Amino acid sequence: MQLKAEPESAGKVVRCPGCDTKLQIPQTIATPPTEGGVPAPDGVGDHFGDHAHGGGTADEPIDYTPQKPERHGWIETDPTNANIWMSLAIGVVATGAFLGIILSFAPPADMASSKYNVMQYLANVWKGHLPVNGLNTLFFFWAMAILYLKMEKLRHQRRALLLDVLPVDLGGEINAQTVGSFIDHLYGLPHRLRDSLMVNRIRKGLELFEGKQNTADAVTLMSAQSDIDSSRIGGSYTPVKAFLWAIPIMGFVGTVLGLSHALLSLNFDNLDDVKAIIAVLKGVINGLGGAFDATLVGLVFAMLLNFPMNALAKAEDDNLNDVDAFCNEVLVPRFNDGGHIAGGDPAGMMDSLVKAVAGAQKEFLGDLDALSAKILEQAHNLDKRANAHQERVDIEFAKALNRMRDDFTGAVTDSVRSSTEYTRALASGIQSLNNLLSELGGKQILIHQVKKKSWFSRD
Repeated sequence: MQLKAEPESAGKVVRCPGCDTKLQIPQTIATPPTEGGVPAPDGVGDHFGDHAHGGGTADEPIDYTPQKPERHGWIETDPTNANIWMSLAIGVVATGAFLGIILSFAPPADMASSKYNVMQYLANVWKGHLPVNGLNTLFFFWAMAILYLKMEKLRHQRRALLLDVLPVDLGGEINAQTVGSFIDHLYGLPHRLRDSLMVNRIRKGLELFEGKQNTADAVTLMSAQSDIDSSRIGGSYTPVKAFLWAIPIMGFVGTVLGLSHALLSLNFDNLDDVKAIIAVLKGVINGLGGAFDATLVGLVFAMLLNFPMNALAKAEDDNLNDVDAFCNEVLVPRFNDGGHIAGGDPAGMMDSLVKAVAGAQKEFLGDLDALSAKILEQAHNLDKRANAHQERVDIEFAKALNRMRDDFTGAVTDSVRSSTEYTRALASGIQSLNNLLSELGGKQILIHQVKKKSWFSRD
């Protein structure tokens, strides 16, 4: 099996990802030339020899003569989700061992709490609410078992990154003539290492490229596979997040039970006896202490679980990013589909171009028809709204005009009535004055001048 190594790793002792045997990277690492003297793409690790099962290195190159075996693929195992039943078994065993050890330090009943050592204090905390604390302990170790199994899967994925999945000996580029040799090389990798995120993604991309001779399709497939792997990794933390939520909740449940027990221990039957009062207060204090101990255990477990979960999640994201970077920086630049020309036939390129343009034009016309239909619908709606608005304006204008006409008519009528009454009154006054003047015309009016008396005159 041929491995790859970066120049800065020269001279280091590593383990073979295939058989787990220790071997040393040569002090001098030379990059083998590719076909035509073209240097290998950036990111391709240098080779440090062929490794046979059992250790050792060899100077003879591997015979990469393309073989045409039947390809049946391989069954892909889950790269990130842990076996829930295995993790449960590990959690039960770890919980039993932990409780057996911690409860063996339980202090005597008559010992004062001030004399407890650390182990006796912890034993007393767990013993105070054993059902709740025991269940929280099981949740904690179950979640830790899931993280441990996931870490083993991640270690397997990291080992697979050491594989030289695209040896430059097979060609400097991946085209229609060499892609089969690269796929055969992948099928020749050890079974337990080729079932990994990186190898599976590269195999799928190469097999699609072999069938369609189209780089864009292969890149799209690998990008979609990256999204699937990312979603799978994110979903694998759902059980751990559920435990992370349940552990503090169980702690609060223990708190409620402890408070309930403390309240039930209150007894006011004999308040004259000091010893009885002290006993009642002692029971209340013990109940409150047990309640807070349950909460303390739940919060500590939640905190201890949160750190490794986030650290492992980041490590898995980094591993997935390394796989994405390898595909984007090493695999994709080596693809050569001949400019999407099948068999180097320009007519094929023209047909593909015509089909692509026709498809784009058809899609554009369909979108244009849909847009025209929407614009026409909006225009009809606008006309309906305008007509309805005009009708409403006409109705309101007619109502306002009728009100104004009625008001004006009423005002004119009132004015005419008032003028008529005033004219009648004026005519009546004039008639009365005429009658009076007629009567005065036949009479004489005598005016006598009265002599005004002075201040010093006599009568």
